[in-house]
Amino acid sequence: MESLRSLLPREWSRLLVDHLPLLDLIDAAIGESATNPDRDQIFAAFALPPVSVKVVILGQDPYPQSENAHGLAFSIPHSVRKFPPTLSNIFKEYHADLGFPIPESGDLTQWRNEGVLLLNSILTCEPGKSLSHASIGWQEFTNAALASVVTPKTVGILWGESAKKFSHYFESDALITSVHPSPLSAYRGFFGSSPFSRCNEILESKSIEPVNWLLQSGR
Repeated sequence: MESLRSLLPREWSRLLVDHLPLLDLIDAAIGESATNPDRDQIFAAFALPPVSVKVVILGQDPYPQSENAHGLAFSIPHSVRKFPPTLSNIFKEYHADLGFPIPESGDLTQWRNEGVLLLNSILTCEPGKSLSHASIGWQEFTNAALASVVTPKTVGILWGESAKKFSHYFESDALITSVHPSPLSAYRGFFGSSPFSRCNEILESKSIEPVNWLLQSGR
């Protein structure tokens, strides 16, 4: 079984070299147990090179359903047809904000390829158990990742109270916050918040190429 150290992309390993011993401790805590997402997808968000990060969308931890988790916050694999309720609400706002049709796939890899770091603050959980890996060190690691990569021009899109705890990494004029898109809270300020168009307005004001949010997705 490959170590977490070896799975972290090289550019991030160099950037976070002082925190690689922490990965070893997390590795020991997980042991050989199954995880969501699968081990080879734990660092899927980090396939985006650090120099390419221009937006951060922060989630809490992976989907507890094993078929849904694939290493990108809020995203699900292309093969999964049923959207989790939170992702459905994100797509409703995406449609209302940008006028794009609701995607056929919930795979957000295209956003990652546009420079969006889709990062969960806790990168794994036990299958079926949300927040089961909340105390093994992931938050320290993802805090270090944000501290190393966020610049005054990086836009933060933070939904919900858990994500807002990371607000201090972002300049006030590059920060977009709202309640979480969960069905429990989306109607209290997520719907109508226009995060995608606002993000592009901020990027353009900082002379950065806006994100192409359009998800081209046939099944």
